[in-house]
Amino acid sequence: MTTLSFEFFPTKTDAGTQKLLRVRDQLANANPEFFSVTYGAGGSTRDRTLAIVEGIQQQGMAAAPHLSCVGDSISELRDLLHIYKGIGIRRLVALRGDLPSGAGLASSELRYANELVEFIRKETGDWFTLEVAAYPEKHPQASSFEDDLKHFVRKVEAGADSAITQYFYNADSYFWFVDRVRAMGITIPIVPGIMPITNYTKLARFSDSCGAELPRWIRKQLEAYGDDTDSIQQFGTDVVTTMCERLLAGGAPGLHFYTLNQAEPSLKVWDNLL
Repeated sequence: MTTLSFEFFPTKTDAGTQKLLRVRDQLANANPEFFSVTYGAGGSTRDRTLAIVEGIQQQGMAAAPHLSCVGDSISELRDLLHIYKGIGIRRLVALRGDLPSGAGLASSELRYANELVEFIRKETGDWFTLEVAAYPEKHPQASSFEDDLKHFVRKVEAGADSAITQYFYNADSYFWFVDRVRAMGITIPIVPGIMPITNYTKLARFSDSCGAELPRWIRKQLEAYGDDTDSIQQFGTDVVTTMCERLLAGGAPGLHFYTLNQAEPSLKVWDNLL
């Protein structure tokens, strides 16, 4: 069975929160397995993340908060785990997390995602289903593809149940990654992360910063549309739908949409797949 999940990020204003609630309700009509909620660098959105997670749970839907270890103490992480367990959360997305401005890894008690996974398992046993990140096109800070693959294996061996990938627009990169880690003995589900295309400038800037490849042919077509938003969005929907069809046909266990707190772009792709 194909799984479906959506990701939100916490908003900074009450108006943004109200909009997010409307988006959540629209996306809920697609019956996702869970909604994940991001967590800012060094826990900077901790309270807002918790509030969104509680709201999702109260509506009878499953929430999967992100939990990152960089910048948070073991004591703070332990407190969060017990809060999440207390409100009935059964799934977490365990990440190293982004470094707060000016901070280094040496300042953190837990420095890597595999250490966080080990800590969660030690504290809570098998209570949580643990998702970890995968990078089909290499984590931007990894020294090489081979080192990145080894990092991923360590996270899985520490106790991860499944993985969600960074977004990409080349299905071959996903299949290559899966084949490599399967050959290394990894059997957990690896779900492709999907980023709908709605705005060329923002997508290009974000892709360049996070190491996600935006293929030249996509860049050139999006550039050619200029400010024609409708054409950009239609082209984006077609490109992402075609890629998702190939991913699912090739054995991907589901899709995880990075919604950017919008419902329509993700739902258009998902509806095309039904």
